[in-house]
Amino acid sequence: MPAATGTADLPLHGGRVPAWLASRMARLGRVIVEAIAHEYGRTEVLRRLSDPFWFQSFGAVMGMDWHSSGITTSVIGALKRGLAPVADELGLYVCGGRGRHSRRTPDELTALGDRRGLDAPALVRASRLVAKVDSAAVQDGFELYLHGFIVAADGAWVVVQQGMNGARRQARRYHWLWDRAGAGGFVDEPHAAIEGQPAGEIVNLTDRRAAPARGEIVGLADAGPDAPVAALRRLQLPAHHDVRAEDIDLSRLGKTLAAVAARGPRDFVDLMLVPGVGARTLFALALVAEVVHGAPSRFADPARFSLAHGGKDGHPFPVPLRVYDETVRVLKDALGRAQLGQDERLAAIRRLDDQARLIDAAAVTPAELQAGFAREWRDKPALGGRTVMDDRKPRPKRRQLVLPF
Repeated sequence: MPAATGTADLPLHGGRVPAWLASRMARLGRVIVEAIAHEYGRTEVLRRLSDPFWFQSFGAVMGMDWHSSGITTSVIGALKRGLAPVADELGLYVCGGRGRHSRRTPDELTALGDRRGLDAPALVRASRLVAKVDSAAVQDGFELYLHGFIVAADGAWVVVQQGMNGARRQARRYHWLWDRAGAGGFVDEPHAAIEGQPAGEIVNLTDRRAAPARGEIVGLADAGPDAPVAALRRLQLPAHHDVRAEDIDLSRLGKTLAAVAARGPRDFVDLMLVPGVGARTLFALALVAEVVHGAPSRFADPARFSLAHGGKDGHPFPVPLRVYDETVRVLKDALGRAQLGQDERLAAIRRLDDQARLIDAAAVTPAELQAGFAREWRDKPALGGRTVMDDRKPRPKRRQLVLPF
């Protein structure tokens, strides 16, 4: 039985993802997932999604506000849209979502089970129990409003769900993985720990001492005696919207920049055959390559991945649409060739990541980081930079009444 694999506390952000970014997130999310599945198998996709640090980095590299609660909704939505056309081919299906979509999860799983021969009752039960644990069994002040259930063709699954605490202006994301537990995984201390600032009295029915009370709760009757399971990883993000030097591992950023400089002249022509935006696109590709190939220890600073394609709120800089589209095009082309047995271009992208692991480079300084942000703002027109502020229509000027005296 499964256990929670991590949580993330995120500042609440308002607004919607604009159509110009949502469509691109669906395309980039799809090709990244396809690349991971191609290189490591679809089970690895589920394991990545169960890691709150990787999930946050994944959303940041797709151009979402690097630390906001909206990453959860937008990433699940982007995957649901982007993977739908290739779900049967990949063997990965995204069910649920936010609000009314979360309530449709059992119906979606039932229909999927009928169509693909999966054990739908077991999947529906897992979905309901995971939601019940994080809403009723652990009452920590966060009310669930999003439930994403991603299931593979072999029945393996990952759940990403999110709750809101309006008074604290925070959201909390919970990650679950099907195989990370022992016999009592759903209800017998599935969380090794849940850290966070308490919001009033906390009711924890997953405590072993609450076993008699659990027996009274419908659907939570499968408690077991086994010891606590895999340790929880928790991500606590700051309230500030801007990206600061302390949010980024500047040493690792220096390695990425050095790797681009080292590999770029050799690999760029074969990768893209497009002059002009080579260095900037290669930098974005290097960060995407890390999301595809990187080890868990390399995602402790999700803000770094916002440097690939910026953020819709303008932090750390506007989303450079020309770079974004080029990143998607190069990845799609490389993946398509790899699926035909021509691995050269996909291997070239991977070498960007390999080089960053090996190279010895000086850390970027805070001043250099800020200079890079300023350069992106300066080059906004050339890079097709865009933010949600650009979508707002200017207010009409108020006509002044001129009196005749």
